[in-house]
Amino acid sequence: MDPADALARGRAAFERQAWAEAFELLGAADDAGLSDARDLERFAGVAYLTGHDARRDDALERAHLAFLEEGEVGAAVRCVFWLGMGLFQRGEPARASGCFARASRLIGDDPTGLARAYLTIPSALQELEGRPERARELFEEVAAVADRSQDVELVALSRLGLGESLVRSGQVAAGMVSLDEAMAWIGSREVPPVLAGLVYCAVIEVCHAILDLRRAREWTAALSDWCASQPDLVPYRGQCLVHRAEILQLHGEWDGALAEARRACERFRAASDDAAVGSAYYRMAELHRVRGEFARAERSYRAASRLGHQPQPGFALLRLAQGRVPAAAAAIRRTLDETAPPVARTRLLAAAVEIEIAADELGNARVAAEELAAAGERLDTPMTDGLCAHVTGALALAEGAARKALVRSRRATTVWRELDVPYELARSRVLVGLACRALGDADGALLEFEAARETFGQLGAEPDLRDLRRLASEARPAEGGLTERELQVLRLVARGDSNRAIARELVISEHTVARHLQNIFAKLGVGSRTAAATYAFEHELL
Repeated sequence: MDPADALARGRAAFERQAWAEAFELLGAADDAGLSDARDLERFAGVAYLTGHDARRDDALERAHLAFLEEGEVGAAVRCVFWLGMGLFQRGEPARASGCFARASRLIGDDPTGLARAYLTIPSALQELEGRPERARELFEEVAAVADRSQDVELVALSRLGLGESLVRSGQVAAGMVSLDEAMAWIGSREVPPVLAGLVYCAVIEVCHAILDLRRAREWTAALSDWCASQPDLVPYRGQCLVHRAEILQLHGEWDGALAEARRACERFRAASDDAAVGSAYYRMAELHRVRGEFARAERSYRAASRLGHQPQPGFALLRLAQGRVPAAAAAIRRTLDETAPPVARTRLLAAAVEIEIAADELGNARVAAEELAAAGERLDTPMTDGLCAHVTGALALAEGAARKALVRSRRATTVWRELDVPYELARSRVLVGLACRALGDADGALLEFEAARETFGQLGAEPDLRDLRRLASEARPAEGGLTERELQVLRLVARGDSNRAIARELVISEHTVARHLQNIFAKLGVGSRTAAATYAFEHELL
């Protein structure tokens, strides 16, 4: 093919987003020496989108030099910026730093300020984790230059960075406005696809972090459609699959979620993206855990950890499900101690309340629940509302406040129905059943347990089904209007056992024993352990 014709057809393929075709044609034109600076920039983009990182790096390097020859310093620095960002993402921070340092020498030659703005972004990103307020200040500087110059890439990047820094510093509402603006920009054909994919993934990550399920669902669907419209696309597809897996899991499609997570793992492994493989392994681990496949879950959590992905709170919840409560408590406490950003603590706190209740450390559970409630007010999403309602209901139940537990658990079920998340709904219905039982409504408890059991059975949530069989058995009334569990407690009281001894015998917490005793006293119309034991002897309940 004539090189000039290949160049023209390659440009047309680029506009059609036919990335594989564009890569071949623009590559042929480049080999013939026909590419100018903008063609090299296009070729770098399609090389990245089709998974040819080495060709991308080479094209960006040469585009940088070509722009410098044309006197376009801002465009030259933009090329080095993307070269450095790519190196950083691939785990080569030293080479990335060298790129940024080389480009910084050109700042004085750029009257537009674009060069300085682009090179401010890596510094701002470094501040995001530990000093989000400082990151926000830097991104505001970038945004000012972006607005003045109307450089679309810089506008989108500045809105993205500003939104992330605001969210991390606790200004969630303002941050989401900025992120929504970034998403609006990528709807424009002016934004290059490399940047569009980056913004999609970054915004969805934030939505998942702050438990904004509705936005996460909306943007994940949009990312999936965007990827599907470009069959040759290599990056983003794996990340898209991880996000889809979590959304599918939340909506009860566990088989589909596991399949998507496995596909994501394969894609990321092929791309040698260890961090992303770790996130895919974590999602697989979460699915194995709730299905009761504990050995597979442990292997996947460990694989995620080896690849640098935080395995908590899932790993601690796995230990809890295995009955290893001290190990679960130690893990969640240590992780919370190491985790400073308030947004990152949200999921940990919900798990911490559940684990601390199981460990009979209600003071710790209360502290975690209060922090989660404060975080819920800041984040102001339905998902955090549901989580807060669920954990405060569980805590109230453990503390013997059955009426409060019933109110909070009912609130949680309302939220989960609206969000269409069946597993969380079933778990909250179990709490409602326990609260009904504590209030003496055995029939109401059984109705809630039956509804939860049906959902757990449909999902394949074996650990929850096992727990529910035990709870349902305890909830059935026996002699004297007492449940089987209450009879067990009463027999041990009559034997002279202390609350601690009863808790050890029945493998429950002392607070749970105390709650059972309150129910027993109320049902039997007595006011002391001695009177309850006497009643049991007189009515042959032993």
